[in-house]
Amino acid sequence: MSASETRQRIVDVADQLFYERGFEATSFARIATDVGLSRGNFYYHFKTKDQILDAVIAQRMEQTRAMLAAWEQDAASPTDCIRNFVHILITNRAEIMAYGCPVGTLCDELAKLDHLAKDDATGLFSLFRDWLRRQFTRLGREADADALALHVLMRSQGVATLATAFRDEVFIRREIASIEAWLLAQCPVGSPVHVYQPA
Repeated sequence: MSASETRQRIVDVADQLFYERGFEATSFARIATDVGLSRGNFYYHFKTKDQILDAVIAQRMEQTRAMLAAWEQDAASPTDCIRNFVHILITNRAEIMAYGCPVGTLCDELAKLDHLAKDDATGLFSLFRDWLRRQFTRLGREADADALALHVLMRSQGVATLATAFRDEVFIRREIASIEAWLLAQCPVGSPVHVYQPA
């Protein structure tokens, strides 16, 4: 395995551990063990856990940008774009019920720790906010696009939090249907609306 492949493996493993166990509870030694590296070889790639956290956040940002761009390219309408965002809760329901929202849990933990990277992690929410605001603007709701974007973020985070607490898939699906009904009510008369057909 090349040095770049090893570094990528470290970031991937750390990302999963930070999500499942939390940043503070994940030790440097645990990451090295799960990657299968000695401490000496590990330090060649990262000197501190904070450096790994920075790399994890940067990777999540890159992946999120790519996902949002793909949704915008493939969706038939702005409402479909927003539905794609909301349906993350169904697509990732098993992980969310077990560990929570990966963005929300990381932001929450780093804020409690008053960690230097907390603002960088919040940038993930800002990506979603800006993207959702663009979709509502495309939908003809420019005046209140940001408020609507924050509303969708708030509702999705609330669903994720309660899904983790109660581990209730029926609740998730019911709330997603409620959000979709709300979304349709936000569409101005004559706007392009594509009726979503669930898989």
